[in-house]
Amino acid sequence: MLRTLDIVLIVVMTAAATVTYTIKHQAENKLDQVRKLDAAIKLEEDTIDLLRADWALLTQPNRLERLVGAFGADLQLAPTPSTQLVRPQELPMLKADVPPTEEEKKLAAAKAAEQTTDNIATGSVAH
Repeated sequence: MLRTLDIVLIVVMTAAATVTYTIKHQAENKLDQVRKLDAAIKLEEDTIDLLRADWALLTQPNRLERLVGAFGADLQLAPTPSTQLVRPQELPMLKADVPPTEEEKKLAAAKAAEQTTDNIATGSVAH
């Protein structure tokens, strides 16, 4: 005869087996997702390596020199003269360093006039 304890233990064992199977199934699904992501990452890395190799081939100096020779007349390419290179000291000043124009001075004075107070002390906030 089955006792009540035996039935309870059978139910607990069945529940534990069900939970274990569910957890195993979820872990397998996650592992499949990880494998898919790893494959996608590997594909992207291979694509990046291929593009870098392609860039290295396209920017070889001897290839560019041949292209300049072939299309130089059509593009009217010319070497950059050394007089076009500028030192940092020769660059124009920053916009913040430019002195204001007369119109800007008038606008600033008008704004300052609007913001003047009547100098009445109310005692609530220190000015």
